[in-house]
Amino acid sequence: MSRVTLLLVLGITAVPIIAQDNYEWTTWFNVDHPGGRGDYEQLDAIRFYYRTRVCETPKAIEARTTEWVPARETGETVHADPTVGFWCLNEEQGPERNCSNYAVRFLCPKVLNIKVEGIWSPWSEWSPCPALCGQVGVQLRYRTCQSQSLPCSGSKLDGKACNGPECPTKVCSLPCEMGRVSSDCDTCICEEHLLLGSVRSAGGLTAEGATILRSGKFLTLTDHNGHFRIPGICADGNTTLTITLKGHATLRVVVPKNVERTSVLSLQLKRAEKLHVLNNPESKVRRQSQSAAFCCNVAGTPQPEKYQWFHNNSLMEKHSESTLVLKDLRPEQAGEYYCKASGPTGSIKTKPASLKIVGKDEHSCNPKPESHLIRLPHDCFQNSTNSFYYDVGKCPPCRCTEKLDNGIRCKDKVAYCCGVAKMEENQLKCKDYKLPIMVVTECGCKKCVDTKAIVHGRAVAVDNGEPMRFGNVFMNGVRISRTGYKGTFSIQVPPGIERLVLTFVDNMQKFINTTKVLPFNTKGGAVYHEIKLLRKKASVTIHSTESNTLELGEVEGQEAMAQIQIPPYSFYRENGEVFTGSVDASITFLDPRDISTAATAQSDLNFIGTEGDTLPLRTYGMFSVDFRSKENNEPLNAGEVKVLLDSAQVKMSEHLNVMKLWSLNPETGLWEEEGHLQVEKKRRGKREERTFLIGNMEIRERRLFNLDVPENRRCYVKVRSFRSERFMPSEQVEGVVVSLINMEPTAGYSTNPRAWGRFDSVVAGPNGACLPAFCDEQKADAYTAYVTANLGGEELEAVPSTPKLNPNLIGVPQPYLSKLNYRRTDHEDPRVKKTAFSITVAKPSPNTAEEGNGPVYAFENLKECEEAPFSAAHFRFSRVEGDRYDYNTVPFNEDDPMSWTEDYLSWWPKPMEYRACYIKVKITSPHEINVRSHNMGGTHPRTVGQLYGLRDIRSIRDMDHVTLSAACLEFKCSGMLYDQERVDRTLVKVIPQGSCKRDHVNAMLQDYLVNHLPLAVNNDTNEFTMLAPLDPLGHNYGIYTVTDQDPRMAKEIALGRCFDGTSDGTSRVMKSNEGVALSFTCGDREATRQSVFQTLQSSQGQMVTSVGRVETRPNRRKQRANRSRSSHKRSTRHPSVKQIKTTSSAAPKI
Repeated sequence: MSRVTLLLVLGITAVPIIAQDNYEWTTWFNVDHPGGRGDYEQLDAIRFYYRTRVCETPKAIEARTTEWVPARETGETVHADPTVGFWCLNEEQGPERNCSNYAVRFLCPKVLNIKVEGIWSPWSEWSPCPALCGQVGVQLRYRTCQSQSLPCSGSKLDGKACNGPECPTKVCSLPCEMGRVSSDCDTCICEEHLLLGSVRSAGGLTAEGATILRSGKFLTLTDHNGHFRIPGICADGNTTLTITLKGHATLRVVVPKNVERTSVLSLQLKRAEKLHVLNNPESKVRRQSQSAAFCCNVAGTPQPEKYQWFHNNSLMEKHSESTLVLKDLRPEQAGEYYCKASGPTGSIKTKPASLKIVGKDEHSCNPKPESHLIRLPHDCFQNSTNSFYYDVGKCPPCRCTEKLDNGIRCKDKVAYCCGVAKMEENQLKCKDYKLPIMVVTECGCKKCVDTKAIVHGRAVAVDNGEPMRFGNVFMNGVRISRTGYKGTFSIQVPPGIERLVLTFVDNMQKFINTTKVLPFNTKGGAVYHEIKLLRKKASVTIHSTESNTLELGEVEGQEAMAQIQIPPYSFYRENGEVFTGSVDASITFLDPRDISTAATAQSDLNFIGTEGDTLPLRTYGMFSVDFRSKENNEPLNAGEVKVLLDSAQVKMSEHLNVMKLWSLNPETGLWEEEGHLQVEKKRRGKREERTFLIGNMEIRERRLFNLDVPENRRCYVKVRSFRSERFMPSEQVEGVVVSLINMEPTAGYSTNPRAWGRFDSVVAGPNGACLPAFCDEQKADAYTAYVTANLGGEELEAVPSTPKLNPNLIGVPQPYLSKLNYRRTDHEDPRVKKTAFSITVAKPSPNTAEEGNGPVYAFENLKECEEAPFSAAHFRFSRVEGDRYDYNTVPFNEDDPMSWTEDYLSWWPKPMEYRACYIKVKITSPHEINVRSHNMGGTHPRTVGQLYGLRDIRSIRDMDHVTLSAACLEFKCSGMLYDQERVDRTLVKVIPQGSCKRDHVNAMLQDYLVNHLPLAVNNDTNEFTMLAPLDPLGHNYGIYTVTDQDPRMAKEIALGRCFDGTSDGTSRVMKSNEGVALSFTCGDREATRQSVFQTLQSSQGQMVTSVGRVETRPNRRKQRANRSRSSHKRSTRHPSVKQIKTTSSAAPKI
């Protein structure tokens, strides 16, 4: 007869047990120790270690201490549940008391198997033992089932261990300071020693499931508290443990010496560093039979384990090292080479490097110069060409090859480039004089000019332009610069850097930390970037012991895009301790529904795919997290935080299933995956009807996160920038930062954009810029793009789209132009700035001929976009043309420092050390007056009497005095010429146009010139002549001198000081009475007389381009002058970055 029994365990009445004889107790289990928060003997953890020893649903649980004291007799507060396990919390015990170390067992039903089975045959004899000496083998025996209809229970094969014969005696030489040698002679064992430890993940959170190894052999796993317990480990200072955890770098630690019976280790893991490219392979030019080496410089933790090289996208089977060496080169080996590195954290591909192979007797640099037109002075019209332009030629900016040493190097010891080999002087007949001009007649292979790349700009708030004052700029975790009072910064790009990742940190905590990947000119020179910063959101106070929900969304009147849910007891200190108390929580959300914040997007929104390709992301919002203790401002981490994205905000349904959480690596600037988001259709509470995408994340050492989807619908958009609206090939401007914001339409692919999804910037090179953009082949208006261009802080103008589209001006033919729906920003409202345009990014159709030649290129056709000829379709920007003119005797392109030529008449005598000089001239006249500087050799025997160049500028009217204007006029600085052997005092003439009389010369300037002989003759009161000072004077003299590694930067700084009339300030408004060197009074011009600039503008049939005009230049000039004054910005009539390359040797007599 069955009986009912009530089993009392720990003072808890367990479930009734029927037929006690059908149940039995398991063995005792002890998988945790009472360190940390207490002792946890959880059923799930016990099953993890002892999968078959515990039944599915135990009926009862019994606990005792390791000293065999029943739990009910310890006097401690404990908890037990047969379906969960047993736990004891230290915080629930009395003062100065912790939990005991407990073991548990479970009551489980016996297994009863009553069924009819077949009959086995007798077992066969045991097979011979296969073990060798000193080894253990297995002997086998067999049996067969003799029943035809009934199955036999059990195995037909049986085995038993057997020992091999004894081996010759082998002496183990492993010395053990403590304990004994293991049987494998690979380690020392101390049976009476116990090693206890705790492991914490990156950010201090508990590291559950970390693997502990010794000599490559598994020892144990950490429990849910990150704890481990290993008996037999010797604390002799020689035992090394290896700790591994997914997503973390492998840690190796030596157990320190300890004579006690117990040792304790506290270990902190670091996040695994994904593979990233330090240096891409360098492109090379070689002759046949020479050698070349390409290097794959990839870093990560752990390091790459495998390297693969590809030639023209084909795998090179026999090359698997990080360095690829090619010897005895043949023509068929020319092409592109790239490397793919792989390791435990993933793969990454380098950018391709090109290998050009030329014949042994072939020119590696084409000796015939390319065509290059420069603009001549206003009084030098050429009847022979019927224009103001003259072809002076130029050498292509490409690499070439010369003699090489026998070393195999990743980077050539000496780099060679195509440069000027020969020039000849021509004499051009001008109005009243002959103008010498130097023309390139032959190109050759020369050593490349040593250049330096500069990145400078301002870091300002996106909402009101407030500068980030005295902030820090970090690269690779090291501070390399600081911002100034006005938020300005300047950084010289270190050699070898190809991806410049900078993080801007505000010491005042007004702005969130901002990481940017800044493009720069790899050929050298300066690039200006305006860093837009997002203001840090005010913190709210929450309590760590409560559940907290924080909403993310910054658009007024619209639902929040996302939520962050923080469970109770989720906050941790950086040392891993649980934090309890009040928390100041600040979460700053970058809302993609607000286009005004697009420029603050962090990094360049790229990630590395599984195959190692760099791929783009489309963002649904970024958020920066800052949790701090309210009591002492201590930074806090958080574990298992939930992120909920409102699915109603995802207008492209195909994005719902691929949405992921990402965190930003501030050192590489790449986004790394944190987890997936899953759709949850039902939620409790007020918003039960809303559907969310939900994901889990931990907030550790990284504080910037992103809700993104990978987007494979990609294209490139071709954009070129020009010095003027003539849009001539020779007037293209390099160093322009062109930016593109991807816009997403509403559901149904409406052409009404609703949110931005990506922000990209590219620095324009000699052939323009190719900007990545999202596009769609099926729906032409699936994505739109908003494009801007900036040069040194100056916004360039886009081509107008009203009153009607002009394909010749815009640069894109019909009907493709209409399909792209080109619109300048002032298309609907002429009061809006003209500095951007929008298009629908319609992917070119392969079946439509007119769409196969730009300006939109398929993503796989990047090279075609980059190398597209000028005749191919492209969009255009131009500088707002000002009333200024530059002429250099020796051609030099300020956008390309490598175009510098060694010549005594070079305006800039030393590359990478550019000195800009300006003199401030005040004009009293009812009109704005044109002023020229005529610059000749003054004291150097090689250049005396020869022309360096001309500078023309129109004065700028004083905003407060109608009869007063001023001009900041550039002149050639005195100093060493290119050979650095002897100085030249430049002979400078300042010549106002028209009937002008010199009124005053700055007294301090006059004294300086008198005291620094020789003194130039100044008999003509209509002008002023001086031998330019050697010293960098200042505003007290009316002379402004700045030296910089970039000519445009030097000019910009000097002009700002000249406008301001100070030696250390800057202004965009001309202050006519401050810091003046010369004063002239000029009479009225004759009504019929044109200015030099009007002469240029009104000349008919004198342009080398047939591009039409939408509006006349005089009207445009007036509009721009009014606009620039009303906005208080410096007129672009002054020199900034435009310089046209020319030459002269004869000039009017002085």
